[in-house]
Amino acid sequence: MRKGLQQEGHSVDWVQDGRKAEAALESNPYDLMVLDLGLPGKDGVRVLADLRRAKLTLPVIIVTARDQIEDRVQGLDLGADDYLVKPFDLDELAARIRAVARRHAGRAEGLLEYAEVVLNPSTHEVSRHGAPLAISAREFALLSALLERPQAIVSRAQLEERLYGWDEEVASNAIEVHIHHLRKKLGEGFIRTVRGLGYTLGSAS
Repeated sequence: MRKGLQQEGHSVDWVQDGRKAEAALESNPYDLMVLDLGLPGKDGVRVLADLRRAKLTLPVIIVTARDQIEDRVQGLDLGADDYLVKPFDLDELAARIRAVARRHAGRAEGLLEYAEVVLNPSTHEVSRHGAPLAISAREFALLSALLERPQAIVSRAQLEERLYGWDEEVASNAIEVHIHHLRKKLGEGFIRTVRGLGYTLGSAS
């Protein structure tokens, strides 16, 4: 599942113990958690309950072999955003992740659009003025992060967290390299540098 989600363009951190999951949540900002209920150390139900008790609104999708209706009801009532019973198709999990992310961002539509640039999260296609663009998986993830919050300034650290997992080495100029390549494809003014803060979307050219 980790490899599959990475191929979808997600940066994934994987822990296999409930207490380690809590430690990871305390030290890292995440966009979404895929939570198995049958965890050693501290089971997923308690992890979710404590997460919501702390008033944290992190989106959570439960994946579990527990297929009783009572288990699903309990998970959803505790604050899960969605529930998948094993075995499931990875494409379905990816689609549910996109749907939950849209809801939490307050968006109903699936496409991300800005200044004649259109990004389709489900097909990993990007077009500009209707013409398809060839971009790498990391460029796609970076562009997604900017398009999801078109008025916001996204810091370099936030982009690194979006693009790279714990066990991946990040070159000091990696984000700048991806930005440079995207500007060549989208126009120099499309991504604007805000000195000392990060990057935001600018104007089309």
